[in-house]
Amino acid sequence: MNILKEKIKKKMRICGTHVHLSDPSICEIMGNVGFDYIWIDMEHTYIDYKTLFVHLNAAKAAGVPAVVRVPQDDLTATKKVLEMGVDGIIFPMIKNAEQANRLIGYTLYPPVGTRGFGPMRAIRYGLDDVNEYIHHSSLDICRFIQIENIEAVDHLPEIIQNTYIDGYIFGPYDLSGSVGELGNITGEKTINLIKKSIEILEPTGKAIGLSTGDTDIRMLKFWNDMGIHMISAGVDYGYILSGSMETLRKLREVQKTKGEGN
Repeated sequence: MNILKEKIKKKMRICGTHVHLSDPSICEIMGNVGFDYIWIDMEHTYIDYKTLFVHLNAAKAAGVPAVVRVPQDDLTATKKVLEMGVDGIIFPMIKNAEQANRLIGYTLYPPVGTRGFGPMRAIRYGLDDVNEYIHHSSLDICRFIQIENIEAVDHLPEIIQNTYIDGYIFGPYDLSGSVGELGNITGEKTINLIKKSIEILEPTGKAIGLSTGDTDIRMLKFWNDMGIHMISAGVDYGYILSGSMETLRKLREVQKTKGEGN
C-alpha cells in the first residue's frame, strides 16, 4: 500500500521537503523527523541514478515515501526511476493535455499507457509476482504534474480529464516568470493564476500542491489558506546554510565578551 496515495485519497493535508544533496543520511534524517514524503529532485540537481538508489533505500529505512522529480520530458529517466520502485513521480513544466497524457502514459503499461517492461527493484528483483505488479502495484504509484506556466493554466480543463493524475503541484517561481514577474511569486498575475487553477482543481478531489524553498510560517500559512493542501517546503542545503549561519552568529556573539577565567 502506498501510504502517500492513501493520504491523498483521504484529502489529508500533507507536508514534505526537498532533497538536492547526495548524502543518503539526509533522507533518513528527514524521514525520521516525520515528513509525509521526501521530494528528491533530479531536474535541477546533480543527483544521478546511483545516488537516487541510496536515497531511496534511506527513505525506505526511515519509513517515509519518496517521490522523484524527473528531468523535463525525459522518457529514459522516467523508466529508470520507475524501475527503482519509487512511491511517486513528478513531471515538471507541463503545458498542455497532450504533453500530460504522454508523460503519464510513460508510467502505465499497455494497453492503457506506453511503459516499457523491465522492473527490477520495483519487484524486489523477482521476489514479487510480476503480474501482481503489472496489474496492481504499478498503479499504486503517485503521479504528479507541475503547473509552472500560464499555458498549463489555460489548458487545465483539458489536462484534468486524465484520471491517472494524483496531484497538481504549483511551481510559483517559474509560473511568475511566464507572466513577466519572475521572482515575484505573490505578484497579482501569479496569484490570480494560482487562484484560477485551484477553482478548476478543487472539484477533482486530487492533491493540490506547491513547491517552495521558503520555510517562513507567514508564507506557509498564506499558501495553506489559499487552498494548497500538499506543501513541499524547505530544502536540505537551506537547512544546513541557515543552521550554520545561526551557529556562527551565536559563536561570534559570545566571543565578543571574555568569560570568567579568560
